[in-house]
Amino acid sequence: MAKKKVGQKQSAQPKLAQEKAPTLQDQLGGDVLAKLKATKQALVDKEQAAEDERLAKLVFERKQREKNMSFEELLEQYGDKGSKF
Repeated sequence: MAKKKVGQKQSAQPKLAQEKAPTLQDQLGGDVLAKLKATKQALVDKEQAAEDERLAKLVFERKQREKNMSFEELLEQYGDKGSKF
């Protein structure tokens, strides 16, 4: 049988990997990073406002369609879903 070597430690990680590489935050100046964060927040706010507007428009259009429906169309759509009283 082959014997396993016990007790030998392997140092697989070279010293370069242990040192921290400079990050993007370190490379950019503080003012540039602040501008990027502000721009990102502005884009998020703009997307949220657009989504809110889209949902409001859908609700408005649905109400307008219902408003313009005839009694027969409303009866077909809602039928027996109403209360019995």
